Amino acid sequence: MECIEKRVDGEVKYRGVIVNVRLDRAQLENGRIVRREVVEHPGGVGILPIDEDGTCYLVRQFRYPFSRQLLEIPAGKLEYGEEPLSCAVRELSEETGFTADELIDLGACYTSPGFSSEVLHLYLARGLHAGRSHLDEDEFLNVEKHGLDELLAMADRCELPDAKTVIAVLKAARLLSKRP
Repeated sequence: MECIEKRVDGEVKYRGVIVNVRLDRAQLENGRIVRREVVEHPGGVGILPIDEDGTCYLVRQFRYPFSRQLLEIPAGKLEYGEEPLSCAVRELSEETGFTADELIDLGACYTSPGFSSEVLHLYLARGLHAGRSHLDEDEFLNVEKHGLDELLAMADRCELPDAKTVIAVLKAARLLSKRP
């Protein structure tokens, strides 16, 4: 049996710089009307850059909602209508200075499907070429080097609380273990 909720109507309650918040009414299969809060987000990308010796390049930056710095893969928000691959190329260069010979699609994930429309597209960057980063004027971060095995161990110890980073590290490790 397919369980579907049908949107009856809705109203945008907040229009923000990054997100909009909508309050909808939806009809359940039994006919009951319920309220659903939806955070509309344009989506984003995350990139795990790995060089030939297995060194991964991550960024450490302050995340306001958690009042702390987090270690994360380079990432950024999609502009409306932008292709994820183009965004990945841009964000990799902006945050790390790298360009890559190859961006391997690791798939997409829904960040919080209970209330958000955000979809993150994840990539593995190989064949790295160093350059200069060019951060946005309101962006402050530090690039750090970590081995893939070290990142896997950190994920196992719950030392990487950022979901996109854990997903990218696990998927990349699995993909690379299958390659000759």
